[in-house]
Amino acid sequence: MLMRNLVLTIAACLAITSPVVAQRVIEPTKQFTVTGVIEQPVTITIADIKKHNAISLGEVVVKNHKGEEKKVAKDVKGLLLTDLLENVRIKVDKAKQYSELVVLLTASDGYKNVYSWNELFNTEVGKHVYIITEMDGKTIDEMPNAIIAVSTADMNAGARYFKGLQKIEIKRVE
Repeated sequence: MLMRNLVLTIAACLAITSPVVAQRVIEPTKQFTVTGVIEQPVTITIADIKKHNAISLGEVVVKNHKGEEKKVAKDVKGLLLTDLLENVRIKVDKAKQYSELVVLLTASDGYKNVYSWNELFNTEVGKHVYIITEMDGKTIDEMPNAIIAVSTADMNAGARYFKGLQKIEIKRVE
């Protein structure tokens, strides 16, 4: 009887605390929209992503803000985010206005991440921001946290290892 009560008590404690310590579930996405200071909103689907030629990135190590290794993704392939955005027609009157633009990524769970337009299109960082098409033997259709974006140029890429991409907004900073 004592053993049974102990087991029931432990089970009750685990049931109560499990939601607190469990990681949040990222709802995978099958498409994302691009909106903001653009001529026309665009929806980019997994089928659209698959039309592009992905490049091999090999192994991608994701570290948190403290530099602690959190994930090692193997056999990663991806395509540049800029390749997907290059045909989006931005509403600017002068070229200098591109310096006022930010690219805000929003995930299915509400997590947000930001790049400046210049960072993506005019620096080395932009040559390393990818939409992941394959990882750990799974295609983008099979990945549990798709659509994933990552900056492989970041020393500690955890904050920009972005899962469940749902929306990209191009915004003007005032």
